[in-house]
Amino acid sequence: MKHVNLLILDDKEENIISLSALLSEVEHINIISSTDPNEALKICWKNDIAIALVDVQMPEINGFEFVSLLKSNPKTNHVMAIMVTAISKEDRYLLKGLESGAVDYLYKPLNPEITVAKVTSFVQQIHIQEEIKQKNIALEESQRQLILAKEEAEEARRSKESFLANMSHEIRTPINGIVGIIHILRNTQLNDEQRDWINRLDSASNSLLLIINDILDISKIDSGMMKIEYENFSIHKKLMDINNFFKIKALDKSLAFETDIDPQLPEYIRSSPIRIQQIINNFISNALKFTEEGKITLKASVVEQVDSQYTIKFTVTDTGIGIKPEAIEKIFLAFEQGDDGITKKYGGTGLGLAIVKRLADLLHGKIEAKSTYGKGSEFSFQATFEKVDDFRQEETLDTKAISSLHKFNNVRILVAEDNELNSFMLVHILKSWGCEVDVAKNGRIAIEHVNEHDYDLIMMDTHMPVMSGFEAIQEIKTHPNPKKAYTPIITISASVLQHEQAAAYEAGADSVIGKPFDPIDLYQKIDKLISKRG
Repeated sequence: MKHVNLLILDDKEENIISLSALLSEVEHINIISSTDPNEALKICWKNDIAIALVDVQMPEINGFEFVSLLKSNPKTNHVMAIMVTAISKEDRYLLKGLESGAVDYLYKPLNPEITVAKVTSFVQQIHIQEEIKQKNIALEESQRQLILAKEEAEEARRSKESFLANMSHEIRTPINGIVGIIHILRNTQLNDEQRDWINRLDSASNSLLLIINDILDISKIDSGMMKIEYENFSIHKKLMDINNFFKIKALDKSLAFETDIDPQLPEYIRSSPIRIQQIINNFISNALKFTEEGKITLKASVVEQVDSQYTIKFTVTDTGIGIKPEAIEKIFLAFEQGDDGITKKYGGTGLGLAIVKRLADLLHGKIEAKSTYGKGSEFSFQATFEKVDDFRQEETLDTKAISSLHKFNNVRILVAEDNELNSFMLVHILKSWGCEVDVAKNGRIAIEHVNEHDYDLIMMDTHMPVMSGFEAIQEIKTHPNPKKAYTPIITISASVLQHEQAAAYEAGADSVIGKPFDPIDLYQKIDKLISKRG
């Protein structure tokens, strides 16, 4: 324990000697003495004096004045001053000492036990204060480290988000071109072999898109950015759509696929159809991947009903390779698979079930997995949903071939896109709809085109060299010519991050379409914006 410096100030040397002898039995103190108040002040300034025993009656500077001088100096105002006096114990003297800044009194002749007890008590107080001070310093340092860690985590989050946005753009941009070319080729004369090639190319591009979507999904969930959008929908229709899609895929592997729907299952519920489908699709896709023979069953059953609240369990069973008991929990971890050999044989990122687990939590449900190694597995998702009676069937997109869509009449469009494959694909599609098309490779060239020509619509990529799409949109929307300023703009964004799509609208875009996009969706957006302008 650190020693405490204690000053004894008395104009009589014999008093100092006797008091020093008396206090010698007090632990953890270092006694410094002086008979001169001026010298004592210097000692307090130069040394870390914690306690001062000050005689009241001294020539030139009395004890009250000395204590007042200590308390008036920032370097010494922390010193605990104890007045030592032989004068009257009247209250006025006590008050005078306390008003000067003293914390206590000792009266001569000194009572040894009281004197030692008081000094020991003040020494303990100082040690406690020092301990509190050190803990406060440690706490402040801990808080500083926490703030620093939070700032570093925030910076890491921003860096991760920026990386994901860039990765999304860099991967989705070429996929957009590939998907667009696939749409174009499908509307040309192809023989059976060429159509098979196109289907395989379409499947490969969809697989790549699913991977990037998985990475972005798990990042958004982990960062708290994933938003669940609730709506009323037909759970029966959703299950049948899933059944029809996977029955074909199961037949391709010579597998049986069955769907068992509980008669008590309500027709319409309120939840997120996209996320429910994402969970069930993942279960079935895994079952298809790891099942070579036998069958796969999708079952929807009502576990409990309380008024309009239905607890529904969706279960997918298969007769596949199964999972080892020790690997059951591991499969729900990101970038993990039940067996390292599985990745080599079957492929996959190991993200699917990790996303499913997080989506189930967001939907206030639970995931269960059961498996017998070598015989098959059972995965289930259970949650409580509200039954609804009022349901409006949403409009569905017209899926007829893009080449047979009604052609636009006398429409001129500017495409600002730096990727040659994407601009080639867009130009081809737009021209097939009867549009006249100009191309700009960056935002600056797009501005030059707008200054020279009048356009019915502008398609603007968000990420371009020289001048970005956002900057170009802002400049066009503030054009001195009102006709040019009100030209409708569709941004083409390869990012699926919500804040970047919101930034496009803030910049002045009239609509946003993501990469890769559905040509039918693009057609409808163009038709809607041009109709408004007309």
